[in-house]
Amino acid sequence: MKRIVRRGSAAIAVIAAIAMLCGCGPAMDFTRSFPLPDNDFSDFSEQRPKWEVCGVEVLCADVFAPLDWDDPDGERITLRLTKHPAEGEARLGSLLLNPGGPGASGANFVRQNFVGIVNDSVRERYDLIGWDPRGVGQSSAVTCLDDEGLDEFFFGTGDPEEDGALLEFGSDAWIEQGLETSAEFAEACAEGSGDLLGHIDTASTVRDLDMIRQIVGDDKLNYLGFSYGTQIGALYADAYPERVGRLVLDGAVDPSSTLEEVSREQVVGIEGALRNYTADCLTRESCPLSGEGAGDADVDRAMTRIGELLARVEADPIPAADGRMLYDSTMFTSIASALYSPSMWPQLDVLFEEVAEGGAEQAFRLADAYYDRDHGVYRTNLFEAFISINCVDYDRPDQLDYDVMRADAAKTIELAPVTGKYQTFGDIGCAHWPAPAADVIQEVEAAGADPILVIGTTGDPATPFRWAQQLDAQLESSVLVTFEGEGHTAYGESGCVDAIVDDYLLSGAVPESQDAVCAE
Repeated sequence: MKRIVRRGSAAIAVIAAIAMLCGCGPAMDFTRSFPLPDNDFSDFSEQRPKWEVCGVEVLCADVFAPLDWDDPDGERITLRLTKHPAEGEARLGSLLLNPGGPGASGANFVRQNFVGIVNDSVRERYDLIGWDPRGVGQSSAVTCLDDEGLDEFFFGTGDPEEDGALLEFGSDAWIEQGLETSAEFAEACAEGSGDLLGHIDTASTVRDLDMIRQIVGDDKLNYLGFSYGTQIGALYADAYPERVGRLVLDGAVDPSSTLEEVSREQVVGIEGALRNYTADCLTRESCPLSGEGAGDADVDRAMTRIGELLARVEADPIPAADGRMLYDSTMFTSIASALYSPSMWPQLDVLFEEVAEGGAEQAFRLADAYYDRDHGVYRTNLFEAFISINCVDYDRPDQLDYDVMRADAAKTIELAPVTGKYQTFGDIGCAHWPAPAADVIQEVEAAGADPILVIGTTGDPATPFRWAQQLDAQLESSVLVTFEGEGHTAYGESGCVDAIVDDYLLSGAVPESQDAVCAE
């Protein structure tokens, strides 16, 4: 695998910007990606998986799918499935699960966490089945860089001068250095992944999902998708409304949003979540941002303090014990990752206290967890797949106008004065992608589908609540469940939400009110 020889601070910042799109992606043009109904796909739908024990109470199997659903007689790929069989005798069928991403492993999700994914009553009635989507994990997977190359790509070389840390943010030289590095990454992915790189779009994954539904023997799809997994579920429902069983879409994504809208709303979501953390922090004596109170003015001062810490790291990067250099963009990634759950907020206390004292270890602990890195080893291809799938899914400009990009960046920073800078210039990341981008559609409807449960959290930093509202407005048969709380996704975080979801999965019942509300 190739290594990227030269890194730039621009590219590091762009990685942070792309990474915060986790769970997002536009809808695809199914007229291009979905085969005609008279094609014969029995070779795929009639497969019988050879399940083998691969963990405690877990079975694994590989199935095959066409590389290109428009050419089913062509090259094939493999998809990894993991199953935890229903624990009771009154089995309802299979519950397909996707944890998000794109790029997260559904196979590992079930193998490692089946006890915690759903409650006991659901686990007794359903086979829990996770799969690694095409391009991901143990399926036919995108391959770009080795561990050393990924370290350099995400974190830099450790030499601020070589990494371009002295270049002016947003300058032509800064942008061009980012473009150079993103081009090198794209070339490495093309070299390591071959034709697969052009066939990992979400529309193809939706076709795979329908194939898996048939393979496991279900007439209709029962599905629990989180974050980006809601994108898969919503597009499935729109493509195959008559095959919808019980669909739960938690941490909903709006498939009608443009890339610009997605970026803008996520910027606001992350900045808002950081303010909510700050307000909570100021109520505690141990808060490293402590002042004299927790009113709006106090929160403003604390947010300014966070901005000052980021600026300090930008001006004077902090070396870590392992030789990596903490840049402000990596610090932002660490901050954003800890906003995904209020249970992680104490980790931010440690981060800010340590950075204020010139330490980098906590920042890298959080960043490593986010990138699925353990002692220098990347355990999965999470972010290689993440970037690759987003670059195929998203439409991208034919050419970049630096002045327009700088103007857009200024608007973003105005929306989010502390964190907005790190969510700008996202067009750089996919500018040289070797596979063509798929077209987008405006919205989904799923006309005639059985009731669909859409869940949104008011303080969600990654998939803003507005997206759940927008998806609910589009889907003909959806019911919106609002969780008034913090963090990314709600099932498993709220007893009220859990009760609604469990009742729906077990009986098909939805709340009597069209818009159910659960308080934290």
